[in-house]
Amino acid sequence: MNNYRSVILLLLKRLLLIFALYQLSRLVFYFWNHSSFSNAGLMEFIGGIRFDLSAIFYINSVFIIAHLIPGNFKYGKTYQKILKILFFSVNLIFLATNFIDVPYYNFTSRRSTLALITASGMQQDVVRLIPAFAKDYWMLVVGFVVLAIVFWKLIPNFKTKQDSKPDYKSPIPWLVFLVSIPVILIIGRGGLQRVPLKIVHAVQYTKNPNYTALVLNTPFSILKTISKNDNLKELHYFSDDEVAEIFQPVIELKNDDEFEKKNVVLIIIESMGEENLFLDFNGKKLTPFLDSLTQNSLYFKRAYANGRKSIDAVPSTITSIPYLMEISYISSPYSFNEIDGMTKVLKQKGYYTSFFHGSFNGSQNFDKFAAIADFDDYFGKEQYDRPGDYDGYWGIFDEEFLQFTNRKFKTFKSPFFATIFTISSHNPYTVPQKYKGKFPKGNRIIHESIAYTDYSLKKFFEAAKKEDWYQNTVFVITPDHTSGDDKTDPYYKSAMGNYKIPLMIIDPSRPEINSENGKLIQQIDIMPEVLDYLNYSGKIFSFGNHPEKTNDRMVADFNEGLYHFIIDNYYVCFDGKSVVRVCDIEKDPLLKTNLTDYPKYLQTQIEAYIQQYNNRIIKNQTTLESIEKGADHTK
Repeated sequence: MNNYRSVILLLLKRLLLIFALYQLSRLVFYFWNHSSFSNAGLMEFIGGIRFDLSAIFYINSVFIIAHLIPGNFKYGKTYQKILKILFFSVNLIFLATNFIDVPYYNFTSRRSTLALITASGMQQDVVRLIPAFAKDYWMLVVGFVVLAIVFWKLIPNFKTKQDSKPDYKSPIPWLVFLVSIPVILIIGRGGLQRVPLKIVHAVQYTKNPNYTALVLNTPFSILKTISKNDNLKELHYFSDDEVAEIFQPVIELKNDDEFEKKNVVLIIIESMGEENLFLDFNGKKLTPFLDSLTQNSLYFKRAYANGRKSIDAVPSTITSIPYLMEISYISSPYSFNEIDGMTKVLKQKGYYTSFFHGSFNGSQNFDKFAAIADFDDYFGKEQYDRPGDYDGYWGIFDEEFLQFTNRKFKTFKSPFFATIFTISSHNPYTVPQKYKGKFPKGNRIIHESIAYTDYSLKKFFEAAKKEDWYQNTVFVITPDHTSGDDKTDPYYKSAMGNYKIPLMIIDPSRPEINSENGKLIQQIDIMPEVLDYLNYSGKIFSFGNHPEKTNDRMVADFNEGLYHFIIDNYYVCFDGKSVVRVCDIEKDPLLKTNLTDYPKYLQTQIEAYIQQYNNRIIKNQTTLESIEKGADHTK
C-alpha cells in the first residue's frame, strides 16, 4: 500500500501544479489585456477556478485513471517515465492555447475555439503568420519557453517504496479507483447541476458580459466546441405561427421608379473600425481620404459590424446572414446551404459578378464561399498580374491590388457587381518599404497601416475617376470589423463600441448626397439598403432591417455564448434563456448601468430572431424560394 499512497500523492501534486499554471496564465492574460478588463474584480477570478478545474479534469482524465488503476505495473520506471512525458506534453499543448490567446484576444475579443484552429481555409494563413507573431510577441514566446522548462522541472517524480503484496489484492485501491471515475465526471462537467458547464455560464461570474473571456480559459472553450454540429440547436420559444408574426427574414422593397442598373462596388476594409477615423497626429490626419468621403456620401453614423473576424464579414455583407454561432458561417457545416444574397439578386438583373481578395487563393475559404454565393469570378494573389508586390505575409499590398482591380474593371461589361477585400491593415501591419516614414504612426500599432490603406483607396478612386464605368457606379465602403483592443477611447472597448464601424454609400453621379444618416444599421443591412437605393422592387431573403423601417431596428451580434443586440436605443445581452443585461445606449454609452425595468418586447424580438436564424440555417431554408414554397413557418 505504500506505493499506492505514493501514487495518489504524486497525482495530487501534479494536478495542483497544473492548476497553479492555469492561474498564472489567467494573470498573464489579465495584465496583458488589462485595459479591456479595467473594472474586473475578484469574482471573475473565483469563477475562473470552476472552468479551470473542468478543463483540467477533462484533459487529465486518462492520466488520473492511469495513476490510480490497481496493478503493480504502474510502479515500473518505464511506465512512470512515459506517463510523465505524456502528462507534460498534453498539458503543455493546452497551456499554449491560453498563451496564444493573450495577444490574439486583441483581435477577436473572445477566447479561441476549435473553429479557429480547424477552420477550413485558415491553416495556411496561420502558418504564414507564425513568424510575424513570434517576432511581435517575443516576450510571450520567451516566457512560455521558460514556463515549459519550469513545468518540466517541477513535475514530481515517482519514488518506489517496498511493498509486501500487489496492490490489486487490496480493496482500498479498487475503492479509490472506482470513486475517482465519478469525481472526474462531476468536476469535468462543472458540478452536479442539470446541464454541464458551458461557455455561456461564464456570465454568471461577472457583472459585465464583456469580461467573460477573463472567467474562461482557452482549453475549456476548445473542448466545448469540439462537436461542430453542436453549434446550432433548434429553438422553440414560439409556435411556428407565432414566430412568423413576430419576425420573418423577408424584406419586400417597393419602388415606383425604374431599377437603375448601376455598377456596385463593395469595398471591405480590413480592421477599419470607426475608432480610426477623424484622428490627427502632429498636424497630419490619419485617414484624410476616408474622412473626406464621409462628407461626400450617405454616411451612416450608427453602423455596427456583425462579427469580430474577417471570415464573418463576407456572409454578413453579401448574403445578409449574420454571425450568431460559435463557429463562423463559412467554416460551419451549413456553409453549403442554399443562399440568396446580393450576388444572386443582381445576376437576375443581368449583372456580371466578381470577388477580389489580395491574399492567397484559399485564404479564409473566401474563394469557396464566393463560388457558393454565385460570383462569376474570383481574383486573388494567384490572379494578380505583376510580380514583386507581395507583402511577405498575407498577399499583395493594397495600393497595387486596388490598381489591379481597376485594370480588371476596364474589361468588365456593365452592369457589374464587385466585392473588394483589402488586407494591408491586418497584423503584422506591413507597409511597403518605399512608404516608410510617409504616414503618421499614431498611437496604436495598426495606425501606420491604416493610413497606408487610406492612401491606397485615394489612389484607387483617382484612377477610377478617369474610367467610363465610374460615373455609373455606386460604391459601398465598410470594414470587416473593428481593430484590436489597444484602443484609447473607453467607448470603443465596450460590448457594442467594439463593433462600431463606419459605413457609407458613395454615388459619383449624385454629388449632392452628402448627408449623415442616424438610423441604426449593420453589415447585414447593406444588401437591402443598396438594392433599395437602386430602386429594386420585390422580396429578398435577409436577416437585416427594412430600409424604411424606423422603429424596432436592431443589430445582432454573438460572442462567448452570449447574444448582443441593439434594439432602438437599448443594448440587450441574452444568454439563450433570459436577459442578462439591458442598458440605455443614449444615457449610458459605456453600458455601466443595468436596467431592471425595461420593455419586455425586447426579449420577445430577440427570441423570435434567433429562433428563425437557428431553425432556418439548420433546415437549409435560407432562400426566398424556400419561403415561397411554403416553408414560411420553419416547418
